[in-house]
Amino acid sequence: MATGRTHRPATRSRGIPEATVARLPLYLRALTALSERSVPTVSSEELAAAAGVNSAKLRKDFSYLGSYGTRGVGYDVEYLVYQISRELGLTQDWPVVIVGIGNLGAALANYGGFASRGFRVAALIDADPAMAGKPVAGMPVQHTDDLEKIIEENGVSIGVIATPAGAAQQVSERLIAAGVTSILNFAPTVLSVPDGVDVRKVDLSIELQILAFHEQRKAGEETGGGAEAAGTPAEGTTGGASGTGAAPAAGRAGRRLRAQGRARG
Repeated sequence: MATGRTHRPATRSRGIPEATVARLPLYLRALTALSERSVPTVSSEELAAAAGVNSAKLRKDFSYLGSYGTRGVGYDVEYLVYQISRELGLTQDWPVVIVGIGNLGAALANYGGFASRGFRVAALIDADPAMAGKPVAGMPVQHTDDLEKIIEENGVSIGVIATPAGAAQQVSERLIAAGVTSILNFAPTVLSVPDGVDVRKVDLSIELQILAFHEQRKAGEETGGGAEAAGTPAEGTTGGASGTGAAPAAGRAGRRLRAQGRARG
């Protein structure tokens, strides 16, 4: 089976926009679910709804793949699964190393979805000497002293960083120097990498903060408080970084909302 070091997906050379590339895994997930239910064909509307996009965008995305479906029939599910998998480079074996085997790294190591999606965890690496040799997800953890050797022997081009923030930059530099050209970063820090290296960042705290914003917005809409209920500083207050104006403004807005609620009652 081919390794990730010698074969790269051709999406960029074919001019597929990055936004389209980002949606391909969503289509593949929806199509895989249909395939598992033995659904032979799917309309653009049905597939778009399952993937959470609009059908016009889906048809545009698929046009970059040269797939246009059949009027009155739709898209062949199995062929689309193959086509998108090939475009994403998932029809080959991609060896991956996970660096940082704490709670998060161990959870990633135990994730069962890698193998079914074209990825093979080749090694688990940690800087703690006490971790060396300990089995995690059926694999012995190896020490970071052997990182370069592990990368070379396994032909690894994708690295996963699950270390503390303070160690992530140094780990990324060692991975890149050893030949890794794509990094999935779970560490809560921004990595500085050279041109030609792709980094995808997964920050759970940021995602939760975004959800908190939407929850606050919805709460404001439900109580009729508008922008002030969402914590926007009232006119004439100081909403700078020190927070001297924003907090009192939010408190006043909350008191006004409670007073309005009592008046309505």
